[in-house]
Amino acid sequence: MREVDVLILGGGLSGLSTAYHLAQPSRQTCLVVEKEARVGGTAGSRQRGGFVFDHGAHLLHLHHPYGKKLVRSLLRGNLVKVQRSAWIYLQDCYARYPFQANTHGLPRSVVVDCLAGAWRAAQRSHPGGDSSFADWSRALFGEGVCRHFMFPYNRKLWGVAPERLTSRWTGRFVPRPALDEVLCGALLDQKKGFGYNSFFYYPKKGGSQALADALAARLAAGCILVDSPVISVDLDARVAQIQGLGAVRYRKLVNTLPLPEFIDLSGPWPAQVRAARRRLRHASVWCLNLGVGRPDASGKHWIYFPEKKYPFCRAGIYSNFSATSAPTGASAFYIEVSRPGGAAVDLKALGKQVLSGLLRCGLLRPKDRLLVKDWVRIPYGYVIDDFEREPALKVLFGHLGRRGIESIGRYGGWKYSFMEEALLDGKSCAERLAGR
Repeated sequence: MREVDVLILGGGLSGLSTAYHLAQPSRQTCLVVEKEARVGGTAGSRQRGGFVFDHGAHLLHLHHPYGKKLVRSLLRGNLVKVQRSAWIYLQDCYARYPFQANTHGLPRSVVVDCLAGAWRAAQRSHPGGDSSFADWSRALFGEGVCRHFMFPYNRKLWGVAPERLTSRWTGRFVPRPALDEVLCGALLDQKKGFGYNSFFYYPKKGGSQALADALAARLAAGCILVDSPVISVDLDARVAQIQGLGAVRYRKLVNTLPLPEFIDLSGPWPAQVRAARRRLRHASVWCLNLGVGRPDASGKHWIYFPEKKYPFCRAGIYSNFSATSAPTGASAFYIEVSRPGGAAVDLKALGKQVLSGLLRCGLLRPKDRLLVKDWVRIPYGYVIDDFEREPALKVLFGHLGRRGIESIGRYGGWKYSFMEEALLDGKSCAERLAGR
């Protein structure tokens, strides 16, 4: 039986970061086990027919001094800073993102409705405490913005009514413009950057996979096992069964797998843990990657689609992040469709609906040659922050803590986060494990 000091389940960014930071000052032996044939998890990439496709858009938003330093040291010269070009497509018109600050260019009736609602909202006090996303949005943006974008888009993305979502997740993710900025964005094509992602970083070559590979390359030989899914974890014996390897005894355990999956394959757990696990909800994402035999001249990075007539919630162009994502004279597109977690999907029928929608909005043209068509399923796309999540996590993390188990990252921590946060989660976890 193999024995290690620290066993890390999952070779995504948070798991790799934990191993990387453990290795710096520590003598602890460490093993990362990853079920896929490559590291990176959902922040990985795949190559098809000369195109590089990520698992949906994975961009680097670097705000923490250490996060910037780490990414730059890992990618060295393979990193470019990009000014965001994000849009909303509504009623056959384009408006800049974020919608609540940029209604210029939309039909006059939409602009007037949004401005009137924003004015009325500015006269009222904002809801306090643990409000729903619906109440929070109405109070900050007004009925017009909610009616035309906030409610239909978020209902499409999360798969639940806005009244069921909390407002906790909005934090850095939903910009809150002042009333004068809303007015300016209705009258003029303002190009002010709003929000945490007004610009982003992206690898020049290799897609988002480049970052995971760079992290993995810094680890000792034999520290990472790919093609090695976790079968079960006996928490009492501190032994994990790994496919292809067998039993591994550990002193400390780090989980980065989706929290419900980890609870299901580990144990023993009391009934209250199983009950709390059943209260966790998520949305799955089906991403259609397309290699198109035409260069894209729009310069757009991604577009949001709030209307029901489009089955996808977001579409974007990887080759506008980096030209190396597509062969010369071609473009790499990604189209994201969100569905309730575990829902069955007829990919043939969905594919027809998606292509029809892309033609209708003009992202695809009738004479376009589709060189590559590649579906990617992301079973755990978005954690749903409903009113069940926080009480459930309190129970789950209480029991995990008593077992001495670290559960981190976007899915191990069961939260809405981005790539830099996954790297920093790994650093903090390594410091706790090392007693620093």
